[in-house]
Amino acid sequence: MNPSSATQSVLEVDGKRYRISSLRKLGERFDLKRLPYSMKILLENLMRNEDGLNITAKEIEAVASWDAHKEPDTEIAFTPARVILQDFTGVPCVVDLAAMRDAVVKLGGDATQINPVVPLELVIDHSVQVDVFGSADALEKNAQIEFQRNQERYAFLRWGQKAFSNFRVVPPSTGIVHQVNLEYLARVVMTGERNGELWAWPDTLFGTDSHTTMVNGLGILGWGVGGIEAEAAMLGQPSSMLIPQVVGVKLHGRLGEGVTATDLVLTVAQALRKLGVVGKFVEFFGDGLKHLPVADRATIGNMAPEYGATCAIFPIDAESLAYLRLSGRSEEHIHLVEAYAREQGLWHEESTPPSDYSTILDLDLASVRPSMAGPKRPQDRVALEDVKQSSHTVIQTLTTHRKPRESDIGDFANEGGAAAIGNQANDIINGGVRVEHNGSQFTLYDGSVVIAAITSCTNTSNPAVMIGAGLLARNAAARGLKAKPWVKTSLAPGSKVVTDYLEKTRLLHELEKVGFYLVGYGCTTCIGNSGPLWHEISRGIGDGDLAVASVLSGNRNFEGRIHPEVKMNYLASPPLVVAYALAGTLDLDLTREPLGTGSDGKPVFLKDIWPSNKEIADTMRGAITPEMFKQNYGEVFKGDARWNGIVAPADPVYRWSDSTYIKNPPYFDGMTMALTPLPDIHGARVLGLFGDSITTDHISPAGSIKKDSPAGRFLMSKGVEPRDFNSYGSRRGNDDVMVRGTFANIRIRNQLLNDVEGGYTVHVPSGEQMAIFDAAVKYQGEGTPLMVIAGKEYGTGSSRDWAAKGTILLGIRAVVAQSFERIHRSNLVGMGVMPLVFEDGTSWQSLGLKGGEKVTIRGLHGDLKPRQKLIAEIVAEDGTLKRVPLICRIDTLDELEYFKNGGILQYVLRHLAA
Repeated sequence: MNPSSATQSVLEVDGKRYRISSLRKLGERFDLKRLPYSMKILLENLMRNEDGLNITAKEIEAVASWDAHKEPDTEIAFTPARVILQDFTGVPCVVDLAAMRDAVVKLGGDATQINPVVPLELVIDHSVQVDVFGSADALEKNAQIEFQRNQERYAFLRWGQKAFSNFRVVPPSTGIVHQVNLEYLARVVMTGERNGELWAWPDTLFGTDSHTTMVNGLGILGWGVGGIEAEAAMLGQPSSMLIPQVVGVKLHGRLGEGVTATDLVLTVAQALRKLGVVGKFVEFFGDGLKHLPVADRATIGNMAPEYGATCAIFPIDAESLAYLRLSGRSEEHIHLVEAYAREQGLWHEESTPPSDYSTILDLDLASVRPSMAGPKRPQDRVALEDVKQSSHTVIQTLTTHRKPRESDIGDFANEGGAAAIGNQANDIINGGVRVEHNGSQFTLYDGSVVIAAITSCTNTSNPAVMIGAGLLARNAAARGLKAKPWVKTSLAPGSKVVTDYLEKTRLLHELEKVGFYLVGYGCTTCIGNSGPLWHEISRGIGDGDLAVASVLSGNRNFEGRIHPEVKMNYLASPPLVVAYALAGTLDLDLTREPLGTGSDGKPVFLKDIWPSNKEIADTMRGAITPEMFKQNYGEVFKGDARWNGIVAPADPVYRWSDSTYIKNPPYFDGMTMALTPLPDIHGARVLGLFGDSITTDHISPAGSIKKDSPAGRFLMSKGVEPRDFNSYGSRRGNDDVMVRGTFANIRIRNQLLNDVEGGYTVHVPSGEQMAIFDAAVKYQGEGTPLMVIAGKEYGTGSSRDWAAKGTILLGIRAVVAQSFERIHRSNLVGMGVMPLVFEDGTSWQSLGLKGGEKVTIRGLHGDLKPRQKLIAEIVAEDGTLKRVPLICRIDTLDELEYFKNGGILQYVLRHLAA
């Protein structure tokens, strides 16, 4: 008997009857009370989707009898209820769907077979850039520039909105995907018809952005995946995964005076990264939950990728319902959420007994202290009182071998953070550079803060820290303080609700007084869309080769991400962002030294202007209402006149043009229904030899496009002027551009070269240094397969599918590393690239590899198995042979099928066409 069919029952709520897969009934056979919340969600998912093929009673029983301490080795198929996209990763997803429509027709199928079968929602939030700031018209001007830059992309998305059913687009200038998800799109409990009956089930999702986990704070299981895996999910394919271990974080106590949710998440990130939770679920429990509102929980969930967890989930409880009510959800739906959670054993209250966990981390909320994280990793927390001394140490490291900056480094700006070019040189004095700008004279030093950004859904979704920033700004303005003239300030909320409550409390005006004007509704500085610095400041940084800083309320601060001229980047709460804008430097201990001098001539300390917890709570009370959410989200998919003025055809098959933004990709060229046996890898050359922590920001094309780069030369050959290049991120729908920018990050270091930064390599047979793309083309012309060899944590960072797509299009057959980040490993398999790891204790350094070797890997052709041991035959340039054992990191049988098909999209396409 199938447990899932035997355990269906009916839940009646407000006169409606919903069929459910009942965990209560299954609990008659298994002890489910001990299961963590997240495992219960997985279990229900399997029960409801049991088909006897991908999901059988065996997998259901494996989860129901889960052993908390067992190493993951049992494969299950997870089926998310919906998929959410942002535009940078979403455009290539829609491009692939359009290409699949072409391909399925060529294979004899019907174009409309390619259609999302689960709700698919895309939020346009990654394209706005901080070009204009510090003025009341910044919002409108940045929106105008955004539409001018992205007309072709937006027209394509308008086509997709019409052509595909079950697909909705949230237009530009609305908000950030994860905040819009939390405040509006999230269901918590889904409903719909199945076989003529009304069903209810948990809201679960995949997102094409790492920080999809933000919605874990509302009790919704979901995580970030690559675009490839998301496309398979939206087409109804279950995702293969191993039953995970679950780490429990026991919270007790409450946060102290002056401590924010940002301080808490940076503390959690540091602790969990140290514990080691990569590939694991993290779940929060304990009596401290009652002191954490959903906004705080969402901040913690948002940064799960920063501590390496697959998810960071909180259970459904009274706080969840309070948030749903505050954000304008209907009472009928709130009743359903509560009734469903209680019926399924998903409801949490203080009397709920603790679950079994693989490991438990104990955290006293009262121990959390004001903190920042930096200068280049989110887990590197620094207590506020230690920031000054810590920055001195960092600066000393950065300036040990100080040398002049290349004049054109700005062309590599990350996702639009283009450097400006000054008009005249500046005086270098006493270790600083004297600058004159806009009538002011000042000196820039190492440690000067040149960007202060209230940005990112991580924090702008949290009213307490936003109100706190506004109150601090009000207090500072009253003392006569404002941002230093060299600081680029910006305010970019994740939804218009934030603007509403800041206006209602008159705090938006107070933020403007100290320099923080509204610049847009989107990710902006957090993803590197920081825009250019003032010309004179940019020139001053370059003249002194200064190690300057940014302070932002974001979730990532990887090297080269925020702005190409800014070497130190610190994550901080919005109030601290304002404080450092006032200070203008890291060279102050804000806990002991004054921020500045007030209009009365007296020193002003941070403690003088920091609002109390009570004042923040009192200000919030009544300032945020359900009506704000209802009004702002009432017509969220409609868009403004600019959006609705875009003309797009309604044809089911896209009319490809010679666009440099949107192009039919080559993944399905020459594809037939028959599988071609996998060839072994013979005589491969190493295209890139890398160290540890190579991120997807290093691999995936990102930032602005340099005129003399392979991508720049290609665009100019198509008649595109350099001023119209836009960023790589905006051109993710064109593989010709993107493959030319893969591995082109300004900070990446290929160890085939001596002390050279940027996307270069050596063509080994000729010894010639050249761009990685140019070398790949040369190797392909010679019929030489390619590979990449790297260290630990390869592929950390955002779930950028182009980090895998660009890899395969360069002709790279395999990547060998000491370890992989979860999403990128999955993406490599999904594109037909084999991930391999050295055995424990082995590295390319310990093997003495130099990168000039030839590598042969056998065993692909034949009976390849998940996690199979393979032998690499590595021949050095002097003819010496090493036989090196490697572990194939194709982890499951489903992944193996994807790999044999050439990738997950080819697998899906063949099954649909059949």
